[in-house]
Amino acid sequence: MKRRSICAALLMGSVSALGFQAVAAHEAARTIEIQAARFSFTPAEITLTKGETVKLVVSSGDVTHSLVIPDLNVNVSTKKGHPGEVTLTPDKVGDFKGKCGHFCGVGHGSMTFEIHVKNSE
Repeated sequence: MKRRSICAALLMGSVSALGFQAVAAHEAARTIEIQAARFSFTPAEITLTKGETVKLVVSSGDVTHSLVIPDLNVNVSTKKGHPGEVTLTPDKVGDFKGKCGHFCGVGHGSMTFEIHVKNSE
């Protein structure tokens, strides 16, 4: 009986450790900060690796903006002082165009963004 208890404790410890590693790996996703302001994103383009999980944090210092990248299913809004976040794991290679999805003034149409996704080396 004592041996079963020890085996059960070791098994539970292993499962807990594996669960912690999975959580730690998820939390370790690279964070990319993007600043939205009339009428641009900074940076205006980024490069990711296929299968890489990243967290995009979009901030605004002026008015409400959003970053919309339809081909990657990204749609995140931000208000002045309230960043928006989205986690992204691209599953295809290519160049993906984005834009501001919230009308923010006369130069709104020039607010573009691009994500380049490459294969891992």
